[in-house]
Amino acid sequence: MFKINENYLKLPGSYLFSRIAGKVNAFQKENPEKSIIRLGIGDVTQPLAPAIISSLHAAVDEMADAKTFRGYAPDLGYEFLRNAIAKNDYAGRGCEIAADEIFVSDGAKCDSGNIQEIFSTDNKIAVCDPVYPVYVDTNVMAGRTGTYDPSAETWSDVIYMPCTDANDFAPELPGETPDIIYLCFPNNPTGSAITKAQLQEWVDYANKVGAVIIYDAAYEAYISEADVPHSIYECAGARTCAIELRSFSKNAGFTGVRLGFTVVPKDLKCGDISLHALWARRHGTKYNGAPYMIQRAGEAVYSPEGKEQLKKQVAYYMNNANVIYEGLKSAGYSVSGGVNAPYIWLKTPGSMTSWEFFDFLLERAGVVGTPGSGFGPSGEGYFRLTAFGSYENTVAAIKRIKTL
Repeated sequence: MFKINENYLKLPGSYLFSRIAGKVNAFQKENPEKSIIRLGIGDVTQPLAPAIISSLHAAVDEMADAKTFRGYAPDLGYEFLRNAIAKNDYAGRGCEIAADEIFVSDGAKCDSGNIQEIFSTDNKIAVCDPVYPVYVDTNVMAGRTGTYDPSAETWSDVIYMPCTDANDFAPELPGETPDIIYLCFPNNPTGSAITKAQLQEWVDYANKVGAVIIYDAAYEAYISEADVPHSIYECAGARTCAIELRSFSKNAGFTGVRLGFTVVPKDLKCGDISLHALWARRHGTKYNGAPYMIQRAGEAVYSPEGKEQLKKQVAYYMNNANVIYEGLKSAGYSVSGGVNAPYIWLKTPGSMTSWEFFDFLLERAGVVGTPGSGFGPSGEGYFRLTAFGSYENTVAAIKRIKTL
């Protein structure tokens, strides 16, 4: 009889967003007459920019011609896209990242879940708390997290770095030395950001203790403050200690198109072993590449037209963030985020738990958000709202909440 990977059986309950969907669907079924405004999941609502659509059409036309038809993509991704990424996202910011250090994929979520495969299972991981659940869950699947404590909602072998209002939702260097450090800035779920000087401290620390930083920069397009870094490679020494994840989902609306990339510098080594070589082997063995049409669409993101159109799209969502932030603040809520990220992080009123507040908003206002406890123990007592809805729905949702 075949056997199941027991690590999967350790996962508690259902995935956060699956649980939310189940509760919302059940409520909608029982109350079909009530309208629901969804500000829970960070899925975009604006259509793809015209420059991207045009590129997609042109690429599809190429696929209809035997002379320009494309099959499997190169392992790392097409050079035209990797060169555009290297030039615009890195060289343009003074970062030394070569095109062959960029691995194109179908999204940062997949890469964040897969990158841990190249590390030994006895590595100690450290995560910000609250944390994007994928970081922890994929390490559970790998057998790297120890035992689960349901009362504390923590794993015995995970180093949790609390991010609360006391430290401006930025982690402090851990007392216990980790091997792998997950950082996400601008942050999901809190919407917080850190300065270049603060990030440099983490780079220096990782190099000192021999740790690897897995840096999720999925929301860098939303940065508005000058001293907030867009890439960890803006920091000196990052090439020897950091892997960076990037996504086209939030900066270009590719949630339904799927495209991302991971940067693994050739200077990043474990002794004489190159992590770049290991990831290249994994990438080539388990992945056949994002479609040609999608990679051409990604290239259009960096065109002059694409940049201008996407700047307006980001501004649209950040205007929504301001509507949420100012609306909740005027209603007496304690709020943060919404400046460098499209997420608003608010304290639940009174003594409500985050799931109690979820039920309260759903039942009384028909508004869906995300309970903070679903992101880790330090998320209890907090709640996340996303700015990715339409402007009309965002305004309507805040109006409903303010009348409670």
